Amino acid sequence: MSRVLLLFGGRSSEHAISCLSAANVEQALGKAGHEPVCVGITHTGRWTLAETVPRPTNEAPLPQVDDANPTVTLVANRGHTRLLVVEERGDTLAMTADLGVIDVAFPVLHGPHGEDGTVQGLLATSSVPYVGADVASSALGIDKRQMKAVFASRGLPQLPYTAVSRREWDEGGETVLDRLDLDPGLPVFTKPARQGSSIGVRRCHSRAEVRAGLVEAFVYDRVVIVEQALSDAREIECGVLGNAAPEVSRPGELVHAGQYYDFDAKYLSPVELTCPAPVPEAISERCRELAREAFRGIGARGLARVDFFYLDAEDAVFLNETNTIPGMTSQSMFWVVWEAEGYDRPGLVDRLVALAFEAADTQACWAP
Repeated sequence: MSRVLLLFGGRSSEHAISCLSAANVEQALGKAGHEPVCVGITHTGRWTLAETVPRPTNEAPLPQVDDANPTVTLVANRGHTRLLVVEERGDTLAMTADLGVIDVAFPVLHGPHGEDGTVQGLLATSSVPYVGADVASSALGIDKRQMKAVFASRGLPQLPYTAVSRREWDEGGETVLDRLDLDPGLPVFTKPARQGSSIGVRRCHSRAEVRAGLVEAFVYDRVVIVEQALSDAREIECGVLGNAAPEVSRPGELVHAGQYYDFDAKYLSPVELTCPAPVPEAISERCRELAREAFRGIGARGLARVDFFYLDAEDAVFLNETNTIPGMTSQSMFWVVWEAEGYDRPGLVDRLVALAFEAADTQACWAP
């Protein structure tokens, strides 16, 4: 049994989704024989001790970390890292309880300030083994512009795209729109470069819609990806599990009612998840091969979900993105693809904890 620091919430706009994911991880860790120590990070970045991860209710379907919970902090000392409860006393902090040594951390933090290498760096500096990608690969995995550059350098198939910076937009918005008319052309998706859960994403069919999409996306990031949109693409996803020799699941397919898989479709509306996806065997193997290449390309470890677009008519697969901390809500594909490979939820999180210890022992880079 391990004492597992389960981190959830966080400062990003995906705070509630992190709570939904972490509730499932907490339950699975307990069933696997581990002791989850639940630490919720508030919207302002304060670390708090929770008895359990907050669950959704009819009144509050998107749970939040309780800001009334006591403050905690990590203290590294002589090769061990302890979790302490602290409180403000005037201008100082005083320890009020020692919660003991933490064996391993399981960050279930989506988006900036959690999935981007910041928390991973803190854990590494504190000598705490942790589940998932290291600092560098986390930073690559969340930044669509840099991630796509890595994919391009390895010759992996992607849809036409370009990146627009806030500086470019402020200095010459009309010039930017003229360029986008030609490359990649319409229709397109506008996406914040470092955001997940389809937050700030728009499908655009006209110059005016592209303008509005850029304005919205710049609320969330200073760089926006503008990518060709397909009208008849199927959305396929593979799970990756491992370090130096990663396993890749058979692809699953998600079917939803909207034009694209937006925030409401992902978390607030019914969605159909099928695994294995009903695609030709050659396409299934192609997706698995590309998922492994994408995982290794960014130097990932532990786990990831890799997303694709599949065009039936052309029998073509395009790599979309990797997610180094994939969603683990009750309607997330990551659970489904690994269940199809024989992993129940306790077995899956137990494997992830073991991989965290393995990575800490070897300190290896998994890129070839």
